[in-house]
Amino acid sequence: QVQLVESGGGSVQTGGSLRLACAASGDTAGNFIMGWFRQAPGKEREGVAAITRAGIIKYADSVKGRFTISQDNAKNTLYLQMNSLQPEDTAMYYCAARAGTALWLTPSKYDYWGQGTQVTVSS
Repeated sequence: QVQLVESGGGSVQTGGSLRLACAASGDTAGNFIMGWFRQAPGKEREGVAAITRAGIIKYADSVKGRFTISQDNAKNTLYLQMNSLQPEDTAMYYCAARAGTALWLTPSKYDYWGQGTQVTVSS
């Protein structure tokens, strides 16, 4: 089992920045893909970015050039630096993990989920 706890959400104005963090604990040894997902009211959950243990990264087209995913393997912590935030980025942001090496951005491929942290961007 893997436990995930997100932090760092908040409210910002358009063009602002936020940094999310996700602390992982439990059975984190081995190959895990870590990812960030988001879900806006009335919309399906969507993948934002994912990273392998070795640091291979995949981004959703909507956040390329604005968001940066990173990890500190020694601290078992995942990060999401979000710059140039727009109102359409408003959502609950979730950290997730899956065992294996395939770099999916599909929510159904992930086994473990955090509780989420709210990001609100006002115009």
